[in-house]
Amino acid sequence: MTTTLISLHRLRTLQLCWLAITLCLSASIHAQTLDIYTEDWPPVSYANAGKAEGMAVEVVQALQARLGSSQPIQVVPWARGYKAVLEEPNVMLFTMGRSEEREKLVVMLGPIAISNTALFTRKGNAVVLRRLLGNDLRKYTVGAYRSSIFADTARKKGYLNIDQAATPHVIANMLLAKRFDLWVEGSLVVPSILKEIGHAPDEVEQVLVLDSLELYLAFSKKTPSSIIKAWEDALRWLKKEGTYAKIHQKWLPNDTPPMDVIRLGTSDLP
Repeated sequence: MTTTLISLHRLRTLQLCWLAITLCLSASIHAQTLDIYTEDWPPVSYANAGKAEGMAVEVVQALQARLGSSQPIQVVPWARGYKAVLEEPNVMLFTMGRSEEREKLVVMLGPIAISNTALFTRKGNAVVLRRLLGNDLRKYTVGAYRSSIFADTARKKGYLNIDQAATPHVIANMLLAKRFDLWVEGSLVVPSILKEIGHAPDEVEQVLVLDSLELYLAFSKKTPSSIIKAWEDALRWLKKEGTYAKIHQKWLPNDTPPMDVIRLGTSDLP
């Protein structure tokens, strides 16, 4: 009788161990089935010697460590990553600015950071622009990088003459070369973009804030709900545990980290 009880206890222990291993493997498999893309948008994300770095990159890497994922983060042009997250299964793109239109196209998880969408011009030029047209600057050409939410925001605000290029770095150079007078961009990244192209942050000045922009992780609609739920649980843990706030403080010391966790764009998750 005693031998039978011991055997049953051992069997139960083995079953519990196997269940735990299965759950861990399942979470790891779920995390690793994603193709993960980001863009060159410092200091939020960028490539350095072939490796992804930046504030949001560190957040995603911390989430991957929690999930047991070793998938590489690929730094690609925004248009390429955006096309992939719209058309392909099992894709995650970060960071994506929140909008009603995008909530219908992807599943969004965050926010990871918050930035202002603002118009910038060359230093000393804001007074000249307002003197010519007052506060209505919509007749001026605005530079924005292709497929970005910044171009969309400017268009919604009535700026119809929009000159687009592949990256914000090209647009910044075009502004400084006087190809146009206004540049629409996230205020969070303007100093880093200017530094990367060899210019000082004070060579441009902010003219007008158009909108506040929450930045999210975006998952393609064809990503299984179990994968998204695993990432959501990991983000909740990361924000509660304190690692997220430390990463945010490291990269964005003058901004308050958003501590809520919001999922947008789907209704089929528990």
